[in-house]
Amino acid sequence: MFLALRDLRRGARRFVLLGVVIALVGLLSTVLSGLATGLVTDGISGLRALPMDRLAFQDGSDATFSRSTLRADAVDAFAKVDGVQATPLGASFVNAASTAGGPSLDLALFGVAGDSFLVQRPDARAALEGPPGLILASELQDEGVKVGDRYTLGGSDVELPVLGFTFAGTYGHAPIGFVSLATWQKIQFGAAPDGRFSAVAIRGGSTSDLQGVADAHDLTLMTKAQAYAGSPGYTAETTTMTLIRTFLLVISALVIGAFFTVLTVQRTRQIGLLKAMGASNTYIVRDSVGQMTVLVVLATAVGVGLGAVIVAILSGGAAPVELSPRAITTVALSLVVSGVIGSLVALRRITQVEPAIALGVEP
Repeated sequence: MFLALRDLRRGARRFVLLGVVIALVGLLSTVLSGLATGLVTDGISGLRALPMDRLAFQDGSDATFSRSTLRADAVDAFAKVDGVQATPLGASFVNAASTAGGPSLDLALFGVAGDSFLVQRPDARAALEGPPGLILASELQDEGVKVGDRYTLGGSDVELPVLGFTFAGTYGHAPIGFVSLATWQKIQFGAAPDGRFSAVAIRGGSTSDLQGVADAHDLTLMTKAQAYAGSPGYTAETTTMTLIRTFLLVISALVIGAFFTVLTVQRTRQIGLLKAMGASNTYIVRDSVGQMTVLVVLATAVGVGLGAVIVAILSGGAAPVELSPRAITTVALSLVVSGVIGSLVALRRITQVEPAIALGVEP
């Protein structure tokens, strides 16, 4: 590493230029990672917060609540399995129009039974089992919504007061509102709900037992994480962000590979001299890889650090960004690995340099 570090000091301007490029890629990758994490959270945080393990949907619904319609027999089938809790869950997107002429709200409306294991706070249970009303995501308080405000939901004649606020999160980028299952059925199906709901929420039990019940009743069983794909835009957003980050890593590897290839060509006589003095290919390759690794790690640390600062600043605003240590660590490691892999392109040229070149003689 002696020669590698000495070369870094003596050729600082060359290496600083590449370091700036790597740092910018790291910064951009970190910001994009923060945006991707924020978009995912904004799309599924409400579903993720529900205390359940799995969901059962109507076959062919692709984890989309609006395409799934089930009845009580589905809940009963799962509830009979030892160690399993099962409860109906209604979910739909509605527009809540203020009766006082204020701004309307776009809500992801979840209908749950007051005695369901999905409702863990006693005051929330009491609210859902009492007169019909809305429990809204706490973020709506920032938009001026107050307890007692009344809204007409989904173009129906159902008018409900706001009973309170809780951390409910979002689903499909819309804040969640909770109502009792009976109220949700009236909003969704009118005067003849016929006991319908969207999915069965399940907690406990083994996968094999639950899958057997699902197969027997033509249902699709999914883990909670698998059900995230049913959130509007979830798959498209995550796929797009993954592709962008992958292209950034590829570009980083190509830039670093091109730089070190040119650098190796410029150092051909120096490499030949080292070989003439007895240095082995292994020694020179190890020295070059060490040099590349030091540069990539330092530049990545600077870029990812600046990106993390930017994400932390933006996370307090309206932009859906979220600082995730795990995601940032993944970005940093991916950049270092892709950078080192890209620089390995130059190693073959190092092994082909002949000692005679140091004397100005072509081999």
